[in-house]
Amino acid sequence: MNKPLPIETMPMLALRGLTIFPNMLLHFDVGRDISIRALDEAMSSGQKIFLVAQREIATETPEESDLFRIGTISNVRQILRLPGDAVRVMVEGKQRGKLLGLEQTSPYFLARVEELSSEETPKMTVRAEAMLRRCYALFQEYAELAPKMTPDVMLNVVSGQDPGYVADYIAQNIAVKHRDKQAILEELHPISRLKLINDILQREIEILTLEHDLQNKIREHIGKNQRDYILKEQIKVLQGELEEGGSTPGDDTGSRPEEYRSRILKLRLSRETEEKLLKEVARMSRQPFGSSELAVVQNYLDAVLELPWNKYSKERVDVAAARKILDSDHYGLEKVKERILEFLAVRQLAPDLKGQILCLVGPPGVGKTSVAVSVAKALNRKLARLSLGGVRDEADIRGHRKTYVGAMPGRIMTAVRQGGTMNPLMLLDEIDKLGSDGRGDPSSALLEVLDAEQNSAFRDHFLEIPFDLSSVMFITTANTTETIPRPLLDRMEVIELTSYTDEEKLQIAKRHLLPKQMKKHGLKRNVLRVSDDAVREIISGYTRESGVRLLERELAAVCRKAAMAVVSGEASRLSVTAENLEQYLGVRKFHPERRSSKREVGVVTGLAWTSVGGEILEVEVNIVEGTGKIELTGNLGDVMKESAKAAMSYIRSRAQALGVDPEFYKNRDIHVHFPEGAVPKDGPSAGITIATAMVSALTDTPVRRDIAMTGEITLRGRVLPIGGLKEKTMAALRSGVKTVILPAENEKDLEEIDQTVRNSLHFVLVEHIDAVLAEALYSFKLIQGDPEEPSFRCPGADPDVGVPLKQ
Repeated sequence: MNKPLPIETMPMLALRGLTIFPNMLLHFDVGRDISIRALDEAMSSGQKIFLVAQREIATETPEESDLFRIGTISNVRQILRLPGDAVRVMVEGKQRGKLLGLEQTSPYFLARVEELSSEETPKMTVRAEAMLRRCYALFQEYAELAPKMTPDVMLNVVSGQDPGYVADYIAQNIAVKHRDKQAILEELHPISRLKLINDILQREIEILTLEHDLQNKIREHIGKNQRDYILKEQIKVLQGELEEGGSTPGDDTGSRPEEYRSRILKLRLSRETEEKLLKEVARMSRQPFGSSELAVVQNYLDAVLELPWNKYSKERVDVAAARKILDSDHYGLEKVKERILEFLAVRQLAPDLKGQILCLVGPPGVGKTSVAVSVAKALNRKLARLSLGGVRDEADIRGHRKTYVGAMPGRIMTAVRQGGTMNPLMLLDEIDKLGSDGRGDPSSALLEVLDAEQNSAFRDHFLEIPFDLSSVMFITTANTTETIPRPLLDRMEVIELTSYTDEEKLQIAKRHLLPKQMKKHGLKRNVLRVSDDAVREIISGYTRESGVRLLERELAAVCRKAAMAVVSGEASRLSVTAENLEQYLGVRKFHPERRSSKREVGVVTGLAWTSVGGEILEVEVNIVEGTGKIELTGNLGDVMKESAKAAMSYIRSRAQALGVDPEFYKNRDIHVHFPEGAVPKDGPSAGITIATAMVSALTDTPVRRDIAMTGEITLRGRVLPIGGLKEKTMAALRSGVKTVILPAENEKDLEEIDQTVRNSLHFVLVEHIDAVLAEALYSFKLIQGDPEEPSFRCPGADPDVGVPLKQ
């Protein structure tokens, strides 16, 4: 008598288009709320779950009659919550089961399930062995025809010796209808199940073989010529539809060779260029539709024909009109305006003169780019701007060969195309920040562009045809000429835009920056008033720069505060003064240099130039017992370290005359320090400052606190000229210095200094370091005179009359 099979109550999940077999793993996504609840219940209570397939996949809310009776009792191995409400679950089939009835249908299915056990594995008879081998062969043939069949599946089938397990494993891993899989699941006898899977495999092999045969016949039947003919006919039909729809010549109609040919002939190009382009059109017409070469040729022709061949804007060469535009756009910059107006005057007398390339050099924010924009407006030329900062590839200038994937013209030709004319004003911004690496040197590629003798036939690597750049007016900008290669700098005329004085910044703010920011923030003139004292306070207390970029930013902050006050109803009119400025901009950011009034030994004030203007630079020297070492601190560059060594050598050579212990370099250690050690410092102009501080420390002589100096020193004590004089003297004035010591050779540069600065400072011109020491140190005198007694003089004094050293 058969032992009765156990009956259990467990959560149930209805599958749509899926079937799981015993001893198999299956992962699938679950989206229905009733199914997710069943999974949660089985997972939380550690129960098994009954998985049974629906008869119809489309049934959204199945009832008991919509389900098959035979399913699989399984264990939930893993649940993964996906974004949204979906759940991905992995289950492991344990054994077949029969659905006896549903205990509940909400909030999840709870089913009474009778466990079904397959018959025991039959003995491997000859018939069973033959059926198993037949199954191996059929599955191997199926795996060769079916896509996405991994070798692991085939290996697991061949290694299996249980007919029932082999049938279940194959059914789980082949793509057949879910009803066929259900039929295998419902078959309990292993040999009958193996026979059933063999029949299914045979049918699937016949279907797949027929599909492959049909595809091969279609490929053989439709040859290359027939495909090309069909595609060309389709293109003709599509083009006819586009023409009826009113397409323009710039649309797809331009892809036809005859359209390109007519556009090329209308341009009336040079013979060489025209022949080259017509040859490309002929090559395009021979390319089959859809080929990569066709796309390359078509992109090339489009790039060439987009250039403004023979298109010129009418230039306005009127010096008076240009002066009016420059004066209205910019305050100050008299030398720059004068040079530009001279250029325009020459253009008016000699229109065909070429080779005028200007380079505007100055610190950030002084208006280099805006000057170029004003010149373009004055000349009535289109402006084409391209930034060269960080460009490291030569192909960025000359373009790539069109055979490369993603090739395109260089930045020069792209700027000409954007300008739309053959004679734009091309602004090459940040030319001093060009780089170079293994892909070439872009500055060398610019040599041809900026040479009037060569750029009339400039060849871009992508275009491969000569293009005339001689009508283009080039203006470049840079913060410094130090990093511009010499051959490139030789092709340009440098115009320096120096730092603005505080008075110039005040006028610029009143005339340009403040009205611009008020308009941008929607403020009318009667709503906000900023006094001159408030602007001066912003300049001195909230910005420290050569230009006016930060000043404009602070004025924008004032406008934002004013806009907020108006919108919130706090005030209808606002007046910003120096007294209430902190309400708008916060605590003052910069304070005047606090200079000690007492005499100090070994502390000297120098002057330095930075990219944002001039700064004062203090040098401190300390002398201690030691063995003659010299210590240099303060993040110094190599040039500044060499200046300290040169000063040291000079002092050693003149120790007796200077009243210094001749053996100091043996029994004293000298420490030279520049405060603000986090800021890098370099340059030769601190030479006399270091020497003065050393002599002061070695002779225990105090230094005048109202004096600052700048100049390079030689081993013989001569004082050599320096640069950045305008910025340095403005820094001296801001810091409260009264007297500035300068190299005598810089006398010619005093003409460029602002008149306000000249009237406020006392300048002393020196040729030798002894004169510096006599002016800067209290009660200093030479112990031993020099045959050629060094002298110093004030600007405008008789050069033949020397001022004797102080006694």
